[in-house]
Amino acid sequence: MSFLEEIQKRRTFGIISHPDAGKTTLTEKLLLFGGAIQEAGAVKNNKIKKGATSDFMEIERQRGISVATSVLAFLYKDKKINILDTPGHKDFAEDTFRTLTAVDSVIVVIDVAKGVEAQTEKLVEVCRMRKIPMIVFINKLDREGKDAFDLLDEVEQKLGLKVTPLSFPIGMGYDFKGIYNIWDKKLNIFSGDNKQNISEGVEFDNINSPELEKIIGKKAADTLREELELVYEVYPPFKMEDYITGDQQPVFFGSALNNFGVKELLDCFIDIAPNPQPKQSDSRLVDSKEEKLSGFVFKIHANMDPKHRDRLAFVKIVSGTFKRNTPYLHVRLGKKVKFSSPNAFFAEKKEIVDESFPGDIVGLHDTGNFKIGDTLTEGEKMSFKGIPSFSPEHFRYVNNADPLKAKQLYKGLDQLMDEGVAQLFTLEMNGRKIIGTVGALQYEVIQYRLEHEYGAKCTYENISVHKACWVQAEDEKNEEFKEFKRVKQRYLAKDKQGQLVFLADSAFTIQMTQSKYPTVKLHFTSEFK
Repeated sequence: MSFLEEIQKRRTFGIISHPDAGKTTLTEKLLLFGGAIQEAGAVKNNKIKKGATSDFMEIERQRGISVATSVLAFLYKDKKINILDTPGHKDFAEDTFRTLTAVDSVIVVIDVAKGVEAQTEKLVEVCRMRKIPMIVFINKLDREGKDAFDLLDEVEQKLGLKVTPLSFPIGMGYDFKGIYNIWDKKLNIFSGDNKQNISEGVEFDNINSPELEKIIGKKAADTLREELELVYEVYPPFKMEDYITGDQQPVFFGSALNNFGVKELLDCFIDIAPNPQPKQSDSRLVDSKEEKLSGFVFKIHANMDPKHRDRLAFVKIVSGTFKRNTPYLHVRLGKKVKFSSPNAFFAEKKEIVDESFPGDIVGLHDTGNFKIGDTLTEGEKMSFKGIPSFSPEHFRYVNNADPLKAKQLYKGLDQLMDEGVAQLFTLEMNGRKIIGTVGALQYEVIQYRLEHEYGAKCTYENISVHKACWVQAEDEKNEEFKEFKRVKQRYLAKDKQGQLVFLADSAFTIQMTQSKYPTVKLHFTSEFK
């Protein structure tokens, strides 16, 4: 198969939503259709002790939430589909923002009863900024929820999207009869008894045929015909180019838990979703069809396998073919590196691959060479943009609770910070370490992982910091900068990259500092070079 054919086969997308909207369940059902797993383990259901395939950290199993972004791939109708399942919990927003730099399109999952929630708004805004094509999946139709038209309005108003339904529900909750698939002109009847397996649809080209009454009853048939008439009048027809440019978002209805409406979503998705897209680097736009390899690290995960102390750097391939045992340039370090066992993720298994193509995600075993945002090329010096560190919202001192395990603690912290779980600041004055996170739940995750993966224990101590500001001086030798450093020395720290950071205790302090030292610039993200 030629290089260009391989690119045409690839679809790489992320699933985003509010926690509990059913994202992990949807991911599982997609794997089920891809034949990658035999039975789906409901995330919340304790009877099935399997746990969802894509949640592998113990803390996720205990809480029924996804903490780390998982990568899953499967084949479906000759297409190779890469899913990046992102954490929905707001405390892990940074991980999700980074994952969005590695996808070519997105599926947004919305709960029929709760509608659009705040977390979803934030993530969709990031997708809109980057013009990522989106498909909306309205989930949990087997429960009582909002009216379909009200939901479509809400999606348009709150998320600022222009929607067009490609499937439409027949009833909801107790009266849920099924879904009419506008895209394929098919009717799917809901039986409600096959959560684990796959149900077949009834083909229905003509909804005016009297057969429809026999299947779903006269009342439901009349309602469906009226509602579809409205859909065709109110919503614009689906236009491929508008979807690809991020100007139109198709909507599907279904119930992932009951395996309903998922196949329709998948069939349409592989028809319309974009192939691997070009990506902007700091020097030029890199096209996916270029022969030379380029790719970037968007995630690092330590200890994927508790038996081996390994770190895996997840690399999204942007152009060219990634070959095993071939030296590539690590741009930031300026040295050649080669990989003897690059991993691909196929459903729940990791496999060693000889070559990977644009759109694929490769896991590279790493001994500490990689940081998030690093670029690999065949020699060209460039790096991909758009993977910033944001200023954390929460700050705590970290203390070693077991003096004999200091080495393990520092190693653990070091590796967890490289993963981007949180940010570490070291105070200039006394070398004390401060952990900054986007969400408070991260502290539990860090404590848990330090103990279970590194055998180290830590305690936290509060510190009143409002924001971390990265410091940029016009001239490091001038008196003003020296005075700034002298006056603020108690609040100055270095981040992991060695950049100077000012830990401000309030918004007022930031204002005062900026007016008093005009040549010293303060930034809230680390990507200002």
